[in-house]
Amino acid sequence: MTAGAILFPTTLVGSYPQPEWLIDRARLAGRFPPRVRARELWRIREPHLAEAQDDATIVAIRAQEEAGLDVVTDGEIRRESYSNRFATALEGVDIDRPGTALDRSGHPNPVPRIVGKIRRKHPVEVEDLRFLKRHTTRMVKITVPGPFTMLQQAQNDFYPNEEAAAMDYAAAVNEEIRDLFAAGADVVQIDEPYMQARPEQARRYGLAALNRALDGVTGTTALHICFGYAAILHERPSGYSFLPELAGCGCDQISIETAQSNLDCAVLARLAGKKIMVGCINLDDMAVETPAVVAGRITRALPYVRKEDVILAPDCGMKYLPRDVAFGKMKAMVEAAKILRREFASN
Repeated sequence: MTAGAILFPTTLVGSYPQPEWLIDRARLAGRFPPRVRARELWRIREPHLAEAQDDATIVAIRAQEEAGLDVVTDGEIRRESYSNRFATALEGVDIDRPGTALDRSGHPNPVPRIVGKIRRKHPVEVEDLRFLKRHTTRMVKITVPGPFTMLQQAQNDFYPNEEAAAMDYAAAVNEEIRDLFAAGADVVQIDEPYMQARPEQARRYGLAALNRALDGVTGTTALHICFGYAAILHERPSGYSFLPELAGCGCDQISIETAQSNLDCAVLARLAGKKIMVGCINLDDMAVETPAVVAGRITRALPYVRKEDVILAPDCGMKYLPRDVAFGKMKAMVEAAKILRREFASN
């Protein structure tokens, strides 16, 4: 079965809460998302860390299955942030002597320093995908950071301009995506939150870099663009600064947020032909929504997106939620999908 065969399929954006026994969640939440490695956050030390991360990944997979999600991720359990595991594995970056870049909140953050040509030295997430596939029979999705976002989270001390650096990041992402599909991914998602944060640069070269990352890729691809983690950035604008432009990208699916921002969904009509992951879970509210509330958020999008093109997902990654809250919200989303299927299956 494919995701397209299911009406109103459900999935995570990517991350799921890591257990307290695995990572220091208070320290994780008390800082900006790490762009260089932050091994001090892990409670389990080598040589047992990888085994512990495997065990926690199985817990995340089982939680998604128990909640009833149609497309399962690995929860990004092995990552300190959505981007740093891949970005720090590339050739051409110095992570021992990091640089500095402004986070999307405007605060300086240690970041990889580009000191040479960006190249992918080896597959980074392929074994993560294979592990995921060994532990579920459901459709699987895995996420990779996008070239534009990785460049915004780096200090460029090598390239003559941002455009050249972005294209080499894109080539590295392209190689990873090809290997992920070859290893059996059903969906590969590219995370590009900084396209929303820095729309001028995104218009100048971000879309070209994204399409370079997708060059020759034949599997189902998704793009996630968001307003930032609700645990860190509490205020939401009422609309996206970079969204209609994505009609020109090669991704099959676009993941957007509507719940916390109460987004005017009319803008989605400008993405005709794309499947839309409609963010319908508010990650800034620790109360678990009722299925009816979640279904209502999806219904707001239906005048502008065909029902066959709607996917239910949280607003963003669930990384910072308490685990019981995350599970409750996933379950509410699955029940909302059932409501929608009953209402719209014959329409």
